[in-house]
Amino acid sequence: MNIWDNNFVAQIFPDLWNGFLLTLWITFVAFVISLAVGLVMAVLRFIRIPVVSHLAAFYVSFVRGTPLLVQAYIAYFVLPYFGIAFDPLPTGIVVLGLNYSAYTAEVYRSGIEQLPQGQWEAAKALSLPAARTWFRIVVPQAVRPIIPVLGNYLIMMFKDSAILSSITILELMGTSLQIGSNFYRYLEPITIAGLLYLAVSFPCSLLIRRLEHRLVPAH
Repeated sequence: MNIWDNNFVAQIFPDLWNGFLLTLWITFVAFVISLAVGLVMAVLRFIRIPVVSHLAAFYVSFVRGTPLLVQAYIAYFVLPYFGIAFDPLPTGIVVLGLNYSAYTAEVYRSGIEQLPQGQWEAAKALSLPAARTWFRIVVPQAVRPIIPVLGNYLIMMFKDSAILSSITILELMGTSLQIGSNFYRYLEPITIAGLLYLAVSFPCSLLIRRLEHRLVPAH
């Protein structure tokens, strides 16, 4: 009996490919959520209302301080006890997005803190509304230098999406585990899944590294 079976690979690859495409979709939607929620949390940290800024800080600390797997289990297995239940896919996407929003919030905050004080003073001198100051002046300038960091988080999110297989989502890892269980062969599906993850993460890492050299000036 051969250790590696090419015929078996040909048989299971379409299902793995569908799982791979679902992984890409999950990553994209969750990343959009993380960017939006993370930006809101970062802005709230700078609002001079102690209750609001403290709540935003607590959110970031709580989410960063608990494992993604635990958060997924709470959302999928625990919340139904309180009458809050959703399908696995939207649950997984939201959990992944909210988890990474805590990290993107800190990245945004770092970018905002690096802005020269003169930018704030100029906006104040022109009597610009707070919303316009943030989204026309502060955010555009803060985002540019942190794009490479956000890109690295995107790659991490792509790989961490495998955790969602634990709540029955048949993304790439979930599909490979299901195939292994059905056929009692794990070598081929797990290996192919690993290669597909690598095929995306490795070139993206190289691309982000080049982007970082162009966007972030050397000191």
